[in-house]
Amino acid sequence: MLRHVAGGEKDGAGDTWPRDDPVGAGPVGVARARRRLPVTGPRTRTRPRSGPAATALLVLGIVLLAINLRGPIVAVSPVLDAITTDLRIGAGTAGLLTSLPVLCFGLATPLAAWLLARAGLERGVLIALVALLAGIVVRSVDGIPAALAGTLVIGVAITVGNVAVPVVIGRDLSHRAGPVLGAYTAALNVGSMLTLSLTVPISAALGWRAALVTWGVLVVAAAVVWWAATRGRAGGDHTRVAGGAGPDADRHPVWWRRPIVWGLTAAFAGQAFAYYGVTAWLPLLLRDERGLSDSAAGFSSSIFQVAAIVGAFGVPALLRLWSPRPVLLVVCAAWSALPLGLLLAPQWWPLWCGLGGAAQGGGITVIFSMIVLRARSLAENRSMSALVQGGGYVVAATGPTVVGTVHEATGGWTAPLLVVLGSIALLTVAGSLSARRPPAAAGGGSSRSATSGSPR
Repeated sequence: MLRHVAGGEKDGAGDTWPRDDPVGAGPVGVARARRRLPVTGPRTRTRPRSGPAATALLVLGIVLLAINLRGPIVAVSPVLDAITTDLRIGAGTAGLLTSLPVLCFGLATPLAAWLLARAGLERGVLIALVALLAGIVVRSVDGIPAALAGTLVIGVAITVGNVAVPVVIGRDLSHRAGPVLGAYTAALNVGSMLTLSLTVPISAALGWRAALVTWGVLVVAAAVVWWAATRGRAGGDHTRVAGGAGPDADRHPVWWRRPIVWGLTAAFAGQAFAYYGVTAWLPLLLRDERGLSDSAAGFSSSIFQVAAIVGAFGVPALLRLWSPRPVLLVVCAAWSALPLGLLLAPQWWPLWCGLGGAAQGGGITVIFSMIVLRARSLAENRSMSALVQGGGYVVAATGPTVVGTVHEATGGWTAPLLVVLGSIALLTVAGSLSARRPPAAAGGGSSRSATSGSPR
């Protein structure tokens, strides 16, 4: 049964799980790991080293890791034009440099769970950081095969972090899970903002290859702090991700046949498709449509990322006042303002980027609050989360390529913005249908209101 605590849901084992799940993290990795991996021992909790200094060091390690879980992907966006020219590739192929990692979020979770179960959370994350650094370097080696291979390695490495971090928070920081999850989500967007703002100036001085490799410095810093924060725990708990049986381990055999499961999958697909499509091409759009320099366009598009922090903390406050459906409609209206505003009043682009950024930061919160509300048990909650995110990210992986291909085919930005608007329409329709109040007899395990969501 689900039990509400600050920052998420607490299961029978005492673990705190986030109610809403940042792009690719949490319930997906845990649910898939528990489905695929055998139980190799009793569920035991490794006690963290006591003391505020040790806790602060672990939180710092999580924040630095989070900065590296989106930054290496979006760093490509402000220099896509230089990459396409240098590698002699089209916009659709260039879109693969941002879409392949997203595809990994949907498909590589079983591999990530296997690694974490075999190596342990602490060593598994260190291995992932080493692989992330290698992928960043390989991506900048000459030629499109190396660029795509490095991008694929980056995607798999980041997937490991997506799976591991929420489990570490629930295991070692459950007493302050809400604030740490908020800092984790904010750091995801800060990483995107940093890379979008600074990649072009570095590229102007050193070239795009060196500019992308430069962000490996943050990976090294995260690895050093993570090692220092977790060295006392390494090897202490290799079965934590796999989990085990418990009161909620029974699964409803037909949970995946429920219409709401597929409705929320479609809604998340629309949300994620719009986010990654906009993230990949917004710098180039602002350069073409507003005459901004490459550096200014990259910095300006970071508004879209940093505004997500407003949505990440603001939408849970709205969910305490309203049911999910009106909150979803507010989010979709703000999302729609971005493509419509850029089409009808592009001179006000900072406003549209801010509204769209806040919407993309809050959209995931609304979707996962509905999963919590309608799931009939904690096991079904995790299974629904796995399908919703896995299916949604597979669709979202096509976003940068589709938007880039449409732009290349039409030579302008009207049609690509209409494609983004269409994905937001999918979010609106599928999300609204899924947010309808369930019949009185429906759902037993999560009958409490999910509107008391906590900040991401």
